[in-house]
Amino acid sequence: MNDQKALLQYTLRLADDGLILGHRLGEWCGHGPILEQDIALTNTSLDHLGRARSLYQYAAAVFNALPVADKAAFFTSVAIQKEVAEETAIDEDDLAYLRDGWDYRNVLLVEQPNQDWAYTVARSFFYDSFNSLFFKELSKSTDQTLASIAEKSLKEVTYHLRWSSEWCVRLGDGTDESHARMQQAINELWAYTGELFTMNDADAAVAAQGIGMDLAALRPQWKELVTSVFEEATMAMPTDAWMHKGGKDGRHTEYLGYILAELQFVQRAYPGMEW
Repeated sequence: MNDQKALLQYTLRLADDGLILGHRLGEWCGHGPILEQDIALTNTSLDHLGRARSLYQYAAAVFNALPVADKAAFFTSVAIQKEVAEETAIDEDDLAYLRDGWDYRNVLLVEQPNQDWAYTVARSFFYDSFNSLFFKELSKSTDQTLASIAEKSLKEVTYHLRWSSEWCVRLGDGTDESHARMQQAINELWAYTGELFTMNDADAAVAAQGIGMDLAALRPQWKELVTSVFEEATMAMPTDAWMHKGGKDGRHTEYLGYILAELQFVQRAYPGMEW
């Protein structure tokens, strides 16, 4: 994998994570347990979507600079291949709305369904605690665009982590019912956390250039952070066992297809529409 294609795949994954998790959290709009938390979660969703847009804009610029042959082979989406054949420059909307599921590179954790409040909190906490470490390292990237996005994102991620960790404690150290639901959510989602630290070819390529980092090196810090919150929340730490993976390489759960069907419906039904 050459340097630009690795950078493109890496940037797309960060954008896809934000888009898919932002969509999932946005599903709570109007359905939160109380008005204050409904608004808080909706604002967090917008933070993820805003970061995704910045990353998609950068990914589109990287893609448009590739040789035609590389462009044609990068995505399987017929709609994007058509634009490449017509020598049309793509933009962030094309990347969000015209790619098919197997062209998405988000980790499997973020596409898992909301289920209940505890499940949503656990999913956010695992991802937020990872992001707090990841974006701190990415802000040191030799790629100035990614470093700038990471630095801006850190301010948002700090709030996200505070919110999700406080809810972990609130539910875990609450009633018997809230404790049981929180523990069940943690146990079920734990198997999706390993992929956060899995290095694929794109990760290795950008790390070698100083753009990215060794994700495995973040895991001890992440586990220490998670453990400290779980202790306060009186939650049991799951044992490390088999972990799900594949999202970074385009292999997803059935849930992503349903997300994209809803997310992309209007653009697919009325191609090229702008507002």
